[in-house]
Amino acid sequence: MSHAPSAWVTRHAGLVPATGQVLDLAAGSGRHSIYFKKLGHDVLALDRDVSGLGEIAGIEVMAADLETLGGWPLGDRRFAGIIVTNYLHRPLFPSLTHALAPGGILIYETFAHGNEHFGRPSNPDFLLQPGELLEVARAAGLLVRAYEHGEVSEPRPAVIQRIAAQKPIWASS
Repeated sequence: MSHAPSAWVTRHAGLVPATGQVLDLAAGSGRHSIYFKKLGHDVLALDRDVSGLGEIAGIEVMAADLETLGGWPLGDRRFAGIIVTNYLHRPLFPSLTHALAPGGILIYETFAHGNEHFGRPSNPDFLLQPGELLEVARAAGLLVRAYEHGEVSEPRPAVIQRIAAQKPIWASS
């Protein structure tokens, strides 16, 4: 797996408001946490296993298994940006969209139906259905800034769905 940030994330990072914290959910090795820190953002890296994050200067690190925790561990915290890549746990969608501050950006990219032809993940529980991220954005009242669904060849062949969606500035947090 590449330690470089996702091209989708870097393409839409400029939409994240300059003030406010960025949440890197399922942060893994911290590639997006480091990227947003270098852009000048305060960052919270959250993952069930934070051992891959090590000590990253100036980045808040939190360990939480969101699939077994039984609730959202971040309370009423709001984020200028929420970054999720290569991770899908559908029960989190309402918490993620609620955790966006007005004007905040959700940048989400993960595997979609059809990826089973390329390997893992192949379990439908971990593959987005066509238009699923669009429906999540619509249900939350987010403004879609960009959306793609289809086959990619980099960093490896896969079927990916991705969205950059913004909570309207007039939305209540």
